[in-house]
Amino acid sequence: MNRSEIREEAFKLMYSIEIQKDTNNLEEQIDLYLESNDITNKNAIEYIKDAVFGINKNEEKILHQIEKYLKSEWRIDRISKMDLIILKLAIYEIEYKEIPFKVAINEAVELAKKYGEDASQKFVNGILANVVKNREG
Repeated sequence: MNRSEIREEAFKLMYSIEIQKDTNNLEEQIDLYLESNDITNKNAIEYIKDAVFGINKNEEKILHQIEKYLKSEWRIDRISKMDLIILKLAIYEIEYKEIPFKVAINEAVELAKKYGEDASQKFVNGILANVVKNREG
């Protein structure tokens, strides 16, 4: 599995967790997802667990980053679940991991093209560009 495929699996798992609205049994949900999708690659398992737990732990800060760059008439709950998960994953990579922001943005835009609506890739790119442009430090 390459990094893009691993990231896509993390996205799919996080989407299912978002839909279920159940963050109480994350470890169990991750294990079930890995088993049912026959994911045995050590790097994939490590990345997926880190992403899910990391985003869950830092969700409030990540959501604040997204809200900061929404147009004034928009609210977080208007964003499609697909776009929201893509943004959470990319912002987590940009802010908390040593993933170059160009890679994180490119991967997020590719996921938006594949899973989002027509305007998703522009929306995702715009939010992430603002996140990067206004980073502290």
